Amino acid sequence: MASVRGFAFFARARRASVLRNFMTTVAAALALCYFGSTQAAPLPELKLDYAYYSPESLAIKRNGWLEQEFAADHTQVKWVLSLGSNRALEYLNSGAVDIDSTAGLAAVLGKANGNPIRAVYVFSRPEWTALVVRKDSPIKSLADLKGKKIAATKGTDPFLFTLRALHTVGLSRDDVEIVNLQHPDGRTALVNGQVDAWAGLDPHMAAAEIDNGARLLYRNVDVNTWGLLNAREDFIREHPEALARVLKVYEKARVWIAAHPAETAKIVSEESKVSLAVAKLQLSRNDFSHPQPGAQQIAALKAAAPILVEEQLVKSGTDLNQVIDALIDSKVAQPVIASNSAK
Repeated sequence: MASVRGFAFFARARRASVLRNFMTTVAAALALCYFGSTQAAPLPELKLDYAYYSPESLAIKRNGWLEQEFAADHTQVKWVLSLGSNRALEYLNSGAVDIDSTAGLAAVLGKANGNPIRAVYVFSRPEWTALVVRKDSPIKSLADLKGKKIAATKGTDPFLFTLRALHTVGLSRDDVEIVNLQHPDGRTALVNGQVDAWAGLDPHMAAAEIDNGARLLYRNVDVNTWGLLNAREDFIREHPEALARVLKVYEKARVWIAAHPAETAKIVSEESKVSLAVAKLQLSRNDFSHPQPGAQQIAALKAAAPILVEEQLVKSGTDLNQVIDALIDSKVAQPVIASNSAK
């Protein structure tokens, strides 16, 4: 009798074990189906910006490299033109794009004010902005800007560059009149004498120099913040493979630009509708050798960030160091760049 009860006990235990294993297998299969399909399912559409201040984006768009990369997945690539970091951040925040190109400090400003983004790649280390005046302007120094009109696109690197430049001579935003114009309109306003100075942005700044004889009143490469490729946090979380493939194409463009300067200048010239001389001047002010975001960008942005507090561009009490640490994501690009370097 005891042996019968023992057999029954072990039979029940075995059935329970089989049932547990079955339920575990089912749960694992369901999880695999759910999370696996999220990761592996091809994107129906990939939306990203291109910008005249980002030569890689122009080369990628012209050569159709992203379309080629995602052709087998039948993913439609949608390109949206960003005329400045402010527009790029608006597009990212609204979902009009998944990935965009901005200046570093503008990205900090956007994230501090609630834009859920992370910077995943450095598309260039540029000197793309300076304070510009007409060739016949009587203005000779930053101090001479007191009481003058300055065209600048709010929320962009040139705008923040202007505020930082003014602070070096004891001036603030209240000591000048900032006229909020998009970058190409700022150039037009300067040339037409509607403003006294302009916070320029390449290629428009290079065009003003070459085509209009404009003069760079104040330049400081260390006050130009890095060119960052940003992605929405939900896109990073839900489509890590697609993001890695986009960065792989950006790496291809970065290497290609170094090997094909003449072809790159031609693309920038034609896409931006500027002369070849202007495109070459713009490219000469870009360093494409530091694609990996990390400690260098964090340090530079933390040094630049106080202007956002001083000019009350962020909410009182905002911990900008924490914002910057959360913005710079070094993990996404690292394996892509390492793989590219190993080739």
